[in-house]
Amino acid sequence: MFSSRTRWDRAQNRLSALLERKRRAGEDVIDLTVSNPTEVGLQAPDEVLALLGDARGAAYAPDPRGLASAREAVAADFARRGHSVDVQRLVLCASTSEAYAWLFKLLADPGDNVLVPRPSYPLFEFLADLESIGTRPYPLAYDGAWHVDLAAVEEAIRPRTRAIVVVNPNNPTGSFVSSTEAHRLLGLCARRGLALVSDEVFADFGEAPDPSRVTSFAGDGPALSFALGGLSKSCGLPQLKLGWIAVSGPPELRGEALARLEIVADTYLSVATPVQHALPEILAWLPKLQAPIAARVKRNRGALRERFAASPATLLAADGGWSAVLQVPATLPEEQRVLRLLERDGVLVHPGFFFDFPSEAYLVASLLPRPADFDRGAASLLADVL
Repeated sequence: MFSSRTRWDRAQNRLSALLERKRRAGEDVIDLTVSNPTEVGLQAPDEVLALLGDARGAAYAPDPRGLASAREAVAADFARRGHSVDVQRLVLCASTSEAYAWLFKLLADPGDNVLVPRPSYPLFEFLADLESIGTRPYPLAYDGAWHVDLAAVEEAIRPRTRAIVVVNPNNPTGSFVSSTEAHRLLGLCARRGLALVSDEVFADFGEAPDPSRVTSFAGDGPALSFALGGLSKSCGLPQLKLGWIAVSGPPELRGEALARLEIVADTYLSVATPVQHALPEILAWLPKLQAPIAARVKRNRGALRERFAASPATLLAADGGWSAVLQVPATLPEEQRVLRLLERDGVLVHPGFFFDFPSEAYLVASLLPRPADFDRGAASLLADVL
């Protein structure tokens, strides 16, 4: 009766089972995996949410690509970051997850595949399954800094590969694509007839300005490309459900992509009217919305760096993002270590295999928790590796 696309293994893993048991027992858990700003005291001011009450939101006159005023606001936000994007090349959607789904529909037939980075957030396989396509990993290499393994990217391409996905900056490594890597990736896509999909939701959260870094693939190059963003991360507003796709590349490919995407978007019309009307004013709040998140991330990353400076563990270098990666002694399997931390200390942290790190042993912590909770959790992590 049910589709094979949803035939996932739903068995609860040991970490999830232990967490559920502790929470049912009312035990305190320091959650170092939380990635929702609204759960850690980083809620938007009431004035921002009040913007959704605009009376224009009561009328329904949808535009498949999104209301012009909302797309103009997104174009202005790209300009703030130094990228010129025509409003006619923008398509609004409800989230970056929906953006991926639309782009996989646009680019791939059942049985085709897309290349995705490893390590990275474990989302692509689920989205690909739902579109009846496959994923093929390509590695990010670490030698004191993260790099795209370009030779491995080319080796991963198969006859039915349709796109290369980059997450810029990556989650959880926090690594940006360099200008050199971007140039070579776009050239590779152009030569092999592939599209490039760039997830840029964390692009505003770089550690420090770096001219060698690419902050967006929005801008015409030799290959068809799609730059994804949204309110969830850029403004810390995951509850408002609005994202966008900027389409770039050679005119013929770009025009065909936009024409087809418009039909896909028109089929769903998933973006709520009130948030579209509010978007220009929401984005005007962006500096004030981002400041407390950036300060929290900087503070917690600095505290972690200081705490682990003389320890057997290594805090891997990162250019940005909301996560920290610790390489810990491989004296204990990752699963055993995170289970012990949760059972003994009530500290929840991700094991590296959750993000498909190719080897052990890594722990991944969110940098969003409240400082007091973060410091208590970090102290337990340090004690566990000493």
